[in-house]
Amino acid sequence: METLMGLCMGLALAAACGFRVFLPLLVMSVGARAGMISLGDNFQWLASWPAIVGFGTAALLEIGAYFWPWLDHALDTIATPAAIVAGTLATASQIEGMNPALTWLTGLIAGGGLAGGTQAATVSTRGVSTVTTGGLLNPILNALQAAVSAVLSVLAVVVPIAAGLLVLSVALLVVTLILRRARKRREARDHAALRLAA
Repeated sequence: METLMGLCMGLALAAACGFRVFLPLLVMSVGARAGMISLGDNFQWLASWPAIVGFGTAALLEIGAYFWPWLDHALDTIATPAAIVAGTLATASQIEGMNPALTWLTGLIAGGGLAGGTQAATVSTRGVSTVTTGGLLNPILNALQAAVSAVLSVLAVVVPIAAGLLVLSVALLVVTLILRRARKRREARDHAALRLAA
């Protein structure tokens, strides 16, 4: 049960890292410092005061920078790899009793993949907003993304299984919608090819 809770917490924190990179790491560090969550043996440094101050400063700078119209797009270029690293770290830190190589591999595939996918979705959403509204809607989207990251991070610490199930359900829904859309496109292309052949 402890392993399941840790994995659910790690995945929920990883998904939150896709919205904002440093805010979930800050929440995780504060939660570990307060004794609300446990960290793997090699990750105790995440509960240290220097880590909390560092993540807190980085989180404030990141959230503030996303409200500058030209800076939010520049941040997206470095935020995607940073989100993957943060998601990997968040997930790996919650896995205990596993071979270190396997811990990092699980963190990278599950946490890094989830964080990268979430980050790609946020970048795409902001890109559509920039094209359709000239960037006027971007500050609202940025505030919403920061709020989702904060709420999901807190849920991950307070109710990890519910947060993990929520993240997995949304991920499954998104994958299903993408596959359905791809199938419809393929069918439309096949119908068009048949018409041309006739």
